Amino acid sequence: MFRDRAARLRSLAPGHELGPYLFFLASLAEIQDRLQPELPAPAWPPPDAIERAYGFGMPPLDRGAFQPDAAFAAALELLLSRLRGLAMPERAKEALMRLTGADAAARRAMIGDVLGDAVPAAAFADHALLAAALQVHFSRLAAGLGAARLRPVGDGVCPACGGPPAASLIVGWPGAHGTRFCACALCGTLWNYVRIKCTLCGSTEGIAYHGIEGDAGTIKAETCDACRGYVKILYQHTEPALDPIADDVATLGLDLLVREAGFRRGAFNPFLLGY
Repeated sequence: MFRDRAARLRSLAPGHELGPYLFFLASLAEIQDRLQPELPAPAWPPPDAIERAYGFGMPPLDRGAFQPDAAFAAALELLLSRLRGLAMPERAKEALMRLTGADAAARRAMIGDVLGDAVPAAAFADHALLAAALQVHFSRLAAGLGAARLRPVGDGVCPACGGPPAASLIVGWPGAHGTRFCACALCGTLWNYVRIKCTLCGSTEGIAYHGIEGDAGTIKAETCDACRGYVKILYQHTEPALDPIADDVATLGLDLLVREAGFRRGAFNPFLLGY
């Protein structure tokens, strides 16, 4: 997932207004991919807790109960050490230094902010870097779950970790062509979700699709008149390389236009904090 994301970001960056940032995120995704073989196995939630979650239709990976373990600590330290070798803006360097020097209590508080989707405006960059390590950790946990046992737990909620989507995808997979899946911003899980239905509130009334005039039409904002929110929808069956994190960042201009029309962004992307 991270390797493909890095390739997508590198293909989007040349000539893009956000080119330097997209190149930086490509390098970050490459680090996320390459550090995984060096990590210890993550600590799993107690089996009885997982079974209880399945039994009550709850996400088996409880974000609220997450405690950093040796695998997460290793992921964060490796990521921070390798980021120090990248070219980045001065403010990003400052954020990296702050996160590197933060003590365990400060990092736990930041983890709570990211997992609670409540990041303070004064520290977006610091939390974005921490979120990159959390993505690695939770994607490793999610990959070990039995997909057949996952069940829908609510509109706009990942059935694996309970997180919000970064975007939704119309896929072109054999046997599922034209089906929609939401993509978790944290663990990368894809879950089936019917089309022409708000991914935030579940309404089927007042759904509309907005794009930028003159583009390929493969990415649109799905807006909802009921909750006045929107989440982007990516037509991956038309352009298979589309990535829910990479292309969400690269279409920031669409966010700005839709926000001007009075809709709030309902998706979560740690690399678009503040928008």
